[in-house]
Amino acid sequence: MTAKTMTTSEQRPHAPMIRIGEVIDRIAAYIPNPDMALIQKAYVFSASAHEGQTRQSGEPYLSHPLSVAAILAEMRLDEASIAAGLLHDTVEDTKATIEEIKDQFGVEVAHVVDGVTKISKMVFESREEAQAENIRKMILAMSEDIRVLMVKLADRLHNMRTLDFMKPHKQRLIAQETLDIYCPLANRLGLHQIKVELEDLCFRYLKPDAYKQLKKSVERHATVSREYIDKVIGLLEEMLEANTIQGRVMGRTKHLHSIYNKMLQQGLTFDQVYDLIAFRVVVGGLKDCYAVLGLVHATWRPVPGRFKDYISMPKNNMYQSLHTTVVGPDGERIEIQIRTEEMNRLAEYGVAAHWQYKESQLGMKSRDMEKFSWLRQILDWQQETKDPRDFMSNLRFDLFADEVYVFTPRGDVKELPEGATPVDFAYLIHSQVGDRCSGAKVNGKLVPLSTRLKNGDTVEIISDPSRRPSRDWLKFVKTAKAISRIKHFIRTEERTRSIALGKEMLEKEGRKLGLNFNKLLHSGAIEPLAEEYSFKNVEELLSAVGYSRITPKKLLNRLLPKPAEDEKPQAEAAHEEPHKPLSTDKVRIKGVDDVLVRYAQCCDPLPGDPIVGFITRGRGVTVHTADCPNVKNLEPERLMAISWEGQEDKPYPAKISIKARNVPGALAQIADILGKQGVNIDSGTFLSSEDKTSDIVLTIEVRDSAHLYATIDRISSLDKVIEVSRLSLA
Repeated sequence: MTAKTMTTSEQRPHAPMIRIGEVIDRIAAYIPNPDMALIQKAYVFSASAHEGQTRQSGEPYLSHPLSVAAILAEMRLDEASIAAGLLHDTVEDTKATIEEIKDQFGVEVAHVVDGVTKISKMVFESREEAQAENIRKMILAMSEDIRVLMVKLADRLHNMRTLDFMKPHKQRLIAQETLDIYCPLANRLGLHQIKVELEDLCFRYLKPDAYKQLKKSVERHATVSREYIDKVIGLLEEMLEANTIQGRVMGRTKHLHSIYNKMLQQGLTFDQVYDLIAFRVVVGGLKDCYAVLGLVHATWRPVPGRFKDYISMPKNNMYQSLHTTVVGPDGERIEIQIRTEEMNRLAEYGVAAHWQYKESQLGMKSRDMEKFSWLRQILDWQQETKDPRDFMSNLRFDLFADEVYVFTPRGDVKELPEGATPVDFAYLIHSQVGDRCSGAKVNGKLVPLSTRLKNGDTVEIISDPSRRPSRDWLKFVKTAKAISRIKHFIRTEERTRSIALGKEMLEKEGRKLGLNFNKLLHSGAIEPLAEEYSFKNVEELLSAVGYSRITPKKLLNRLLPKPAEDEKPQAEAAHEEPHKPLSTDKVRIKGVDDVLVRYAQCCDPLPGDPIVGFITRGRGVTVHTADCPNVKNLEPERLMAISWEGQEDKPYPAKISIKARNVPGALAQIADILGKQGVNIDSGTFLSSEDKTSDIVLTIEVRDSAHLYATIDRISSLDKVIEVSRLSLA
């Protein structure tokens, strides 16, 4: 058993430059037969590339990559990671290129260096909580190899350790960025020691007065409690020995940032923070954990509500340990954590033990958490893999493969689906920006609007007030908002064109008939007709004409009232069928006998229809259907009640309109129904529309209105028929 006293992280003083030999020794301690040639070669390349460069501290620049490599070796990473640590600044800060790195060190090392370089080039201008979370996701998405993040965190840790040499405003900016972005990333990767040290360093530069005061208080307490810590460690070690349990004990004062946060959140003074001291007992097996817990509770009184069993119920991030707070020697409250060696290794150095960012109230979305479930399998695999090279070389991830994170020109981060383009980005900013998008710049360069965006791109949209969405955009946009807005614009534009075209067609046809269509339109004469055709308004009716779903002639013939017979006998005659007189035994007219009776061709009355008569001078009675639109425009005093009487065997003409799906067999089904109903087809027209339907107009011969409507009902029942209606013969 060994005892170790842990102290809070502090700003390290100017230290001697680490030697490559020290790094190699650290690697050899955990990797059997390491590839030292790769490390030596990377060191020589880095030394040559950075020759003559110095840091703000005045040290040779090479001290930085060597320190990063040493941190990575402490994290027990593989040779490729450490080589990348030595080379991580060569592409950004020297004349070296990523192609050179690839040629000399292979694709694996080059990939890590390239990832670190891309992250380093990003400028994070926004600091809102939601933006910080998006930036973290962006970094994760850009780091297809988890070693990219490891190297970047080691780089940031050494920069924070040497931040004293930067100007105060720069210190605050870097510290805030580290606290917002890199501390949570370290937490997600399970790098507890790095997270704790980074937080304390950030605390020092962001709140220097509070840091100094709290540091003095902790040091004063530590001076008093050093003896106490050693005493408790001794008691715990005796407890293990007496019960023949193999293990080791560590004691520490909690780190400054966590103490400060607790004081803020609970409104405590330093003297009111009772559990400043924490002890950790690391044992060999699971049974020993619970055995030690029993011994601790038997020796010291546990504090109610402060026991947590994260072994039987691990945290979502796979963290396992027993936590208990007890009233220890001299009445001091102390926290004791009990875990196995494996649990301790994962808690301190686990590659991915803390993926859920608990510090953020927003947290991760449930769909994001699902993407991390595979890490649990990796942790099991890691336990079976003794050689870090095998583990790290295969640990690649694509956490946000279906998402892309890009910057606005102001530095805000926007989330888009994979394959998204500048047009998607424009609509994400605002619908009007999307509608007026005429071009785009990605990372300062003009690109086609169909360009697929990549993580970390900065996108700028070029707008033109005269520009409108294009149908071609639908071929490459990915977001639902962009698709719906473009389709809406196209539908609106096409509808506007169809209405204009419909008006133009009706005006032309009106001129042929000697009618002023615009005058009729503004008078409101078309509104009843739109309702009759089941359109919501006149514009929809005009659009239907523009799409050729209704012919202008058909509409105009139905639109206008017919002139009175006595004033315009020639016009009335055009709406009558003089060759089809009805005998008086067919139509009974109340109070009048032997009157010449004619059909009104505007409504084509059939036996069985409710009818009304209109008396014309010298031309007898014209028969209209009772609901004929022209009847309301006739003189009321010349209308008379009439009704059908008797039967005739002769057929009567009628016209029907059928809207059917444009599929094979539809017309055959309609013809079959007509044949079974005993209906003869006199003539017909067929017109196919853009919406995969056909408009069929048939002139047929029926016995009476009952025969006609029975036929219409039978046709309507066909699954290929959308609607059937009766038309005028005009």
